[in-house]
Amino acid sequence: MTGVRVLGRTVDDETRCVHYATPLDVIAIRFACCGEYYPCHRCHAECADHPAEQWPREQRDREAILCGVCSSELTIERYLEVDACPNCSAAFNPGCRLHSAYYFQA
Repeated sequence: MTGVRVLGRTVDDETRCVHYATPLDVIAIRFACCGEYYPCHRCHAECADHPAEQWPREQRDREAILCGVCSSELTIERYLEVDACPNCSAAFNPGCRLHSAYYFQA
């Protein structure tokens, strides 16, 4: 992984954390509130000193998703369109869509 700092309780270099550590859990999200990358909403809740904020819908063109496999940064819009990294083809966990309300306004 590149020098992008991922905060939280990560368990490997592909951004898996103590909460989500399947082979498909290879992304980190830059949080709108602080601009820091965390593997998941639970890591942010445990480690940040402030509440999480969702990315506004009108900012979906911002790079806020980090592929833990190749370290590519994706825009929110692109991430929501794909099931795998468009740069290295690493599959993303489809279950993450269940948590999108934690990160992005509908």
